[in-house]
Amino acid sequence: MQVPANFTQLLTEWRSGHPQALERLTPLVYDELRRLARNYMRAERSSHTLQATAVVHEAFLRLIQANVPLQDRTHFFALASRLMRRVLVDHAKSRSRAKRNGGVREMLLADDEVPTGANFDVVALDAALESLVQLEPRLAQVIELHYFGGLTYEQIAAAAGASTATVHRDIRLARAWLLNEIGADHHT
Repeated sequence: MQVPANFTQLLTEWRSGHPQALERLTPLVYDELRRLARNYMRAERSSHTLQATAVVHEAFLRLIQANVPLQDRTHFFALASRLMRRVLVDHAKSRSRAKRNGGVREMLLADDEVPTGANFDVVALDAALESLVQLEPRLAQVIELHYFGGLTYEQIAAAAGASTATVHRDIRLARAWLLNEIGADHHT
């Protein structure tokens, strides 16, 4: 997605209290957020009651209410991805989903995106990510940015101040750890 040069400027203006900047910023990010949400929702069960548009709207509302000083496009989408993850997890918990493991393994084994045919359990993934945050926060962050934020290795490297090779290595290590954690959870 080509990002207009004024993206960061609009973030700065919005942060400075200019509501019209938010009105101009919204169409710049809305399509990308919907694309990310549709990717997550494709991995959910077909009878899922939450729609991609609702995920985007709820995450965007939480983002606005958080009043966080956003720095640039990467920071914006990193926070938006975390909030979309929270929306999906909160919804799954409210629906009391008992199914565990399912497509989480398939998602983590896929190279670049959430699988389209699997029902992955966002609650199981969230629990495993929370455990990973306690041990290795950077590894959890790169997984979240890649799978929930849809960021490329290059974008994650820029956000994390690391090399692309480090991000690639971190994602491989985090995947292995998460697969092991989910496997251990499944057997207990």
